[in-house]
Amino acid sequence: MESGYLYKRTGFAVVTVAIALVLNFVLFRILPGNAVSRISRVPNASPELKHALEVQFGLDKPVFEQFLLYLRELAHGNLGISYANRQPVFDNLVEAFANTIPMVATGTILAIILGLVVGVLAAVRRGTVFDHVSTNIAVIFYAFPTQFLGMMLLILFVGVLPSAGMVDPFLADDSGWDSFIDIASHMVLPVATLALTLFAENALIVRSAMLETLGEDYILTARAKGVPRGRIIRAHALRNAMLPVVTMLAMSLGSIVAGSILVEVIFSWPGIGRELYQAVLQRDYPMLQGGFLAITIVVIAFNLIADLLYFQLDPRISV
Repeated sequence: MESGYLYKRTGFAVVTVAIALVLNFVLFRILPGNAVSRISRVPNASPELKHALEVQFGLDKPVFEQFLLYLRELAHGNLGISYANRQPVFDNLVEAFANTIPMVATGTILAIILGLVVGVLAAVRRGTVFDHVSTNIAVIFYAFPTQFLGMMLLILFVGVLPSAGMVDPFLADDSGWDSFIDIASHMVLPVATLALTLFAENALIVRSAMLETLGEDYILTARAKGVPRGRIIRAHALRNAMLPVVTMLAMSLGSIVAGSILVEVIFSWPGIGRELYQAVLQRDYPMLQGGFLAITIVVIAFNLIADLLYFQLDPRISV
């Protein structure tokens, strides 16, 4: 990989993170309300209590000094203290992401596999019944809003599969195989919601990319030379068709974590999406600030990975 390309893309990612840091601070300082305004609505809240909260959260300092304090604490991995539970935001985010990642990763992997298989088969069998049926099904699922699909699955399987939370609070043994089965059963509906939504997008993009690639001159030349059809698809068509797929995945992977807010709220999954939803209701600005910053960094990181994958898939890319 050319070092110039690597340095350029990495530098662009670093600059984007720096801009996100500034915007993340500014946006949450111009929004109305904070810990003090919330406590002021509580009966018998004394001025001393309000002042103590201002000092505790650094709200008594000038904005520029708050920004410097914000950068200093970020450098030490401190994202602040949650207004809601008085716990470090970093600890809350780690716990929330630990719950979100298995669910989102499972749904994404299933969607990628299913989308690749259906998209490739639909392109190879263009014009057949399988192509028409699979494409129409993908369009239907793609048109469904995530919350609508989640609610439909919830209504259909509410009496069959666990529909709320991550674990059964009445489970006698919360460790070992029984705990794994319990978490897996609770994960089925949210994973299915994510997988079906993403599968549709993946399948349509893969089909379109494959059809374009299969019409290229080098594919026709390979067929004329008698190269087996399976090898043409695997070694030539699919590899070159992966460029738009990588673009789509890079743009969606980061937003999946943020987009899982709807899924987690519907199924009461205790992940980052539900935490941010609760933070909005409680005006927990430190939690929102830390969560948005974490999601922004995830999105930038995935886009950087996609840029590096481009070079591996197509060495002609060097600028």
